[in-house]
Amino acid sequence: MLHETEMAGYFQRQLADYVEYHRDPWNCAMHVVGIVLLFTGATLPLTLVHFSVFGVEVSLAVILALPVLVYWLMLDAGVGLGILVSMIVLLSVATAIGNQVSTAMMWSIFVVLIGFGVAAQTVGHKVFEERQPSMVDHPTHFLLGPMFVMAKLFIALGFRRDLAAILAPVPTNSLSTR
Repeated sequence: MLHETEMAGYFQRQLADYVEYHRDPWNCAMHVVGIVLLFTGATLPLTLVHFSVFGVEVSLAVILALPVLVYWLMLDAGVGLGILVSMIVLLSVATAIGNQVSTAMMWSIFVVLIGFGVAAQTVGHKVFEERQPSMVDHPTHFLLGPMFVMAKLFIALGFRRDLAAILAPVPTNSLSTR
């Protein structure tokens, strides 16, 4: 098992690589929208399937979200805790939607959320970044999007100067990576 400093170093290296594909502020904004829609859409049908775990009823959405949440917490506890809070809110929204609508409506909402989530990501890269998504070159970056968005939020709120240096904008007079 990796030590905390090894995980932090790994996270910072992955984040530095990820940010090279996400320099444009509009692309970053599209990722915030896309990630929220994709997570909510993907978990929506999973909130309707329940299991008893140690006498507590738990949705399949929570069970499947836990391993990736543990991964995020291992990469960076602070950013991971921020994601945990967001995850609780989004899972609650998905659960509320699933409990209030018919099955046909739930699947319709699922399709719309996933469609708009993918569209936001695609537009962000094609129109604003003018570069292919980082997942094409690095499939593991699929799991870094929420970490990137939360790190950007922490930096905007004045926290995490250590990550601010990694995510700093490229000066306008520098050579572009596009």
